[in-house]
Amino acid sequence: MVDSLPIELCHHARMYRVKRFQGIADIGYCASKKMAYYGFKLHLQITDQALPMGYVLTEASCHDRTAAETVMAQLPHPYTLGDKGYVSQALQKKLYDEYKIAFWTPARKNQRVAQSKKWKQWMKQKRKIVETAFSVLVDSFRITEIRANSVSGFETALDGILLAHSLVVLGLVER
Repeated sequence: MVDSLPIELCHHARMYRVKRFQGIADIGYCASKKMAYYGFKLHLQITDQALPMGYVLTEASCHDRTAAETVMAQLPHPYTLGDKGYVSQALQKKLYDEYKIAFWTPARKNQRVAQSKKWKQWMKQKRKIVETAFSVLVDSFRITEIRANSVSGFETALDGILLAHSLVVLGLVER
C-alpha cells in the first residue's frame, strides 16, 4: 500500500515568513484537514503488516501521483494499493509496463468503472492498515514533530523513526 502524510514544519500563522528549509519545503494543502501547511509530504509504501518498505520525502505541494512511481520503484511489489489521490490510468499503465506492478485504486464517484461492494469493502479494510500505521507514526513516534534544522538531521530523524516503527512491527522491540 502507498499513501502520503503531511509533515508540518511550523504553525500555519507563520508559514509565509518561515526561514526553516526555505527553498526545499513549501506550502501545500491537506484535504483531510482542509488547511494549508508549510512543510514536506512523506510518501510511504508499507506492507499489509504495516511494515515500512520505501519512502520519498517531497515538498508539500507535490501531488501524490508525481511521487508514486519513485516510491514503488524502490521495492517493486506485484500488487500495490493506493487511495483516490493516485487515480490515474496513465500511471497504472506505466507502472505495469515498466515494473510489472498492478496498481489498484478505488474508483471515484464520477468514474464509469463500477466496482463491486465486496471489492470496496476489501479496499476499505486494507486502507485501514495504512491509516492505522500513520496514526501510530504520528501519535507514538511523533513523526510530524521532527525539529531538525538541517536536511541531514531531518533525514536521520526520519530514518530513526521508521526503523523504530519497523522494529516494533516485527516484534523485536516493545513500545
